[in-house]
Amino acid sequence: MLRALAGAFDRVASFVCGALVIALLVCVSLGALTRSLGNPLIWTDELSRFLMVWLAVFGWIVASRKRIHVRIRFFQDRLPARAHKAVEIAIQAAITLFGALVATYSFGLIGKNLDLDATTLPISMAWMYAPMVLGGAITALQGASELVETLWRRRRVAGAETIIE
Repeated sequence: MLRALAGAFDRVASFVCGALVIALLVCVSLGALTRSLGNPLIWTDELSRFLMVWLAVFGWIVASRKRIHVRIRFFQDRLPARAHKAVEIAIQAAITLFGALVATYSFGLIGKNLDLDATTLPISMAWMYAPMVLGGAITALQGASELVETLWRRRRVAGAETIIE
């Protein structure tokens, strides 16, 4: 059941990313077109900023869920088995903490910006920070999941399976 929910969430997040890319492309194109015609729509710049933030966060979520963020393991992979596992535990604990802090501080940013309106759009600036709560929460959950997995995982070394304690 949990895997089905995670799979559905991943599909929705990927769809949202695609929709945000299209919306951003349309918004920027509309702004460029109206500017070139001498009658610019001033709200396109501000909406583009909102869309970029939302796209960055949803891209971050998708990359985290697919485990495709850039990560350089050159030095870590040269460590002995126990040190490798200890470093991996520290990394995943740090990612979990980072996600929790992002989500927590984002609530504060939303609260501080609720009464501040966007300059050219009839919406609150709090919407700029709203996706950060989700991004932080997903990062914390993903980090915690990978932390637990690391604590219980066997590591393949040179084709043989060894237990890392």
